[in-house]
Amino acid sequence: MPIPPKTLHFLKKLKAKAEPSAIAARLTPRAGAPAPLMTLPKPSAAAINRIWARMTKAGVPETARVELADERTLSEAETYAGNIENMIGTVKVPVGVVGPLRVNGVFAHDDYFVPLATTEAALVASYARGAKAVGRSGGVSVATLGEGVLRTPAFRFASIAEAGLFVNWVVSSAEALISAAEATTSHGKLLSIDPVIDGEIVFLMCRYETGDAAGQNMVTFATEALCAHALDQSPVQPRSWFLEANFSGDKKASFLGTMLGRGRRVTAQVDMPREVVETTLGASIDEILEYGRIANLGALMTGQVGAQAHFANGLAALYLATGQDVACVAESAVGFTRMERSATGLLVTVTLPNLILGTVGGGTGLPSQAAGLDVLGLKGTGHAPALAEVAAALCLCGELSLTAAVAGGQFGSAHKRLARGSKT
Repeated sequence: MPIPPKTLHFLKKLKAKAEPSAIAARLTPRAGAPAPLMTLPKPSAAAINRIWARMTKAGVPETARVELADERTLSEAETYAGNIENMIGTVKVPVGVVGPLRVNGVFAHDDYFVPLATTEAALVASYARGAKAVGRSGGVSVATLGEGVLRTPAFRFASIAEAGLFVNWVVSSAEALISAAEATTSHGKLLSIDPVIDGEIVFLMCRYETGDAAGQNMVTFATEALCAHALDQSPVQPRSWFLEANFSGDKKASFLGTMLGRGRRVTAQVDMPREVVETTLGASIDEILEYGRIANLGALMTGQVGAQAHFANGLAALYLATGQDVACVAESAVGFTRMERSATGLLVTVTLPNLILGTVGGGTGLPSQAAGLDVLGLKGTGHAPALAEVAAALCLCGELSLTAAVAGGQFGSAHKRLARGSKT
């Protein structure tokens, strides 16, 4: 079997760096472990300075300390307790704004200024162009279709028969299990427990409502209490068990999340007049639909979970600006975009089944992130469903603008102008 050209090319690059024996020597474990940092879970100015003293002594430049551990960060360090360990400072990410974005939703019904934190040039401009287009079309209609965050523990028994006995006990003890779980939270509700058997292994799909929180920790603590009750009361005991068995789709794109949803399931739609499409987006409906057909074929042929252009761009920037768990973009950005001709012009629909976000808890109370929610007018209790609808409307704006940019031949030139304009 011949060696693939890409393998030969990379081996050539490695050999240009060093001889194989020298590379092998670099990969050999070294004796004597480095002295570890003492773990300092509670941020404070003193703790930050203590860590920096150790790092600067080891050669980390003082300029990094000045930039990361500025005066305001040191004075507010205690604010970050519960969000980070071994804190050494804060990172400044530029924040742009999109809007006003008109949202005609079940929970979000207003014109919103949407903060986006990103280092990617052209991103804010693209979403702003989409917001302008939907604003000229009357706004985005948005509906929340459901909610529920999964945590899925697993129990391994000696046999299929024991697994079946356990499931039978779970079904008959559902009320007690729900009570045990809900005793850990004043906001969460355990909506369902769905057992899934694979031989001697039982997964319990525990679905929760999490109020205005994204709810990742909430469902973890509740499910841990549920498992403790099961281990104490079940007539058949597992050989092993795990609080999360990688079945829920937590921070991963999955077909389970796509079909059943994990978080908030939201759909958004706009019907755009032809003249708005052409004058605001710079492409014809025929060009956009032609590109959309080919892009969907590309998604199908490469096995993508969902079919959309770039939900992750807008969600990551929104999540950074509003204190969400950015890793949840891995699942939140799964979804579908559909474009078709309408009597008016162009009908655009997006559906996101896995929006994990909140307006309380997590990083939403940190100074900059709380300010981001203030910009939206969605800080605190009672606003999480509205934030989900704004997020879906934002994603629709991004789908419109990027699709039109590629279809109309603007994609490369826009990035050259915005990303390199200051250097050329």
